Amino acid sequence: MQKSAGYSRISTASEDDGTKLFHLHLVSDATGETTHAVARACLAQFEHVKVVEHLWTMVRNAEHVTEVVRGLEEHPGAVVFTLVNPRIRQRLMQTCKRLKLPCISVLDPVIQGLAGYFNTKAAGLPGRQYALNAEYFDRIDAMNYAMAHDDAQSTRDLEDAEIVLIGVSRTSKTPTAMYLANHFGLKTANVPIVPNVPLPLELFRVKTAFVVGLTVAPDRLVQIRRNRLLMLKQDGETDYVDMEQVKNELLEARRLFARQRWPVIDVTRRSIEETAAAIYRLYARQLEKAEQAERDAAH
Repeated sequence: MQKSAGYSRISTASEDDGTKLFHLHLVSDATGETTHAVARACLAQFEHVKVVEHLWTMVRNAEHVTEVVRGLEEHPGAVVFTLVNPRIRQRLMQTCKRLKLPCISVLDPVIQGLAGYFNTKAAGLPGRQYALNAEYFDRIDAMNYAMAHDDAQSTRDLEDAEIVLIGVSRTSKTPTAMYLANHFGLKTANVPIVPNVPLPLELFRVKTAFVVGLTVAPDRLVQIRRNRLLMLKQDGETDYVDMEQVKNELLEARRLFARQRWPVIDVTRRSIEETAAAIYRLYARQLEKAEQAERDAAH
């Protein structure tokens, strides 16, 4: 049996604060990841707009689209969609026209542009980007590797890593490693630098893995660590959050990175996504240099 359309309501504002709320319906015939990512990126450009998001996923038949229509009638708002079925698309667009609501296709301009360039028609199959192909399973393997090698839980096969992240506590090593694994399919391990605890010898023996040092501004790190202790309901006055101790930790980490000639990424003003993108760029450049060196050696 085909899975029915899912519905969730995510409010980003309170109606009692005097701010007018706009409703935004994200409609997809797959997981909704694309529409949600595009909407999030676009909404970031509107600082004084408050939005209630309605997420509709796996919309693939008449019954599903009827649920969406019902939701639009109950909470009229702009629609952002990724749908390939022409009948479902047509009904959604007709409903928006009747309700005088904007109806925006995320993929149409890109697909049409590529179809013209390739001189061929698109397949028109929903969720095709999630096909269980080799790339998908490589990504799953990378995620499993990242989880098994989080915080140096396992270092015996560190050489199998494509990327190794190293830094003091709370420099976003774990979420960045998971993001690199999930979005880029890269086997990513992470190793913490802990005062008075020797680093694993395997870290210094890796030959092919790309090691990257992560650092952060001391005041920002103290703030993050204090928040962490507060969440854990632990003592908030320890060396872990002492400014001088934190500065020393970061200084020693910087010296290590310099000795090993590891590239360094400052995560102070970067989101996880931005940090991962910066690491990926460095990694890609290294691969290009290695491939060029091989070509030069062959001639």
